[in-house]
Amino acid sequence: MKKKKNELVEAIVEGLQEKKGRDIVVADLTGIPDAVCQYFVICSGGSPLQVAALAHSVGDTCREKVAAKPIAVSGLHNAVWVAMDFADVIVHIFVPELRSFYDIEHLWADADLQSIPNLD
Repeated sequence: MKKKKNELVEAIVEGLQEKKGRDIVVADLTGIPDAVCQYFVICSGGSPLQVAALAHSVGDTCREKVAAKPIAVSGLHNAVWVAMDFADVIVHIFVPELRSFYDIEHLWADADLQSIPNLD
């Protein structure tokens, strides 16, 4: 089952990179008891327009690559912080100001954090 989760995380990262998502971090929460999910994938978009494009790209890529779709998406109306819930994986796409304000990757200090290099 973990292989399927990794495939989903890979598809999410691919969808984010497709639309030039920046500073992608994958937080592996599998070793944390009572965590809300198994993985967080966190990303920045330069503007609300890009945040929305990133969210749509993640949805499209996950449907095409791993036949998965989010069970809920929140935040598309103003697109400064979009959360996509894939049950065991939650994607957070922020404009930079809100990402640094909430700093959610550091709320999970016990998580294994993997930074994905930016594609330029």
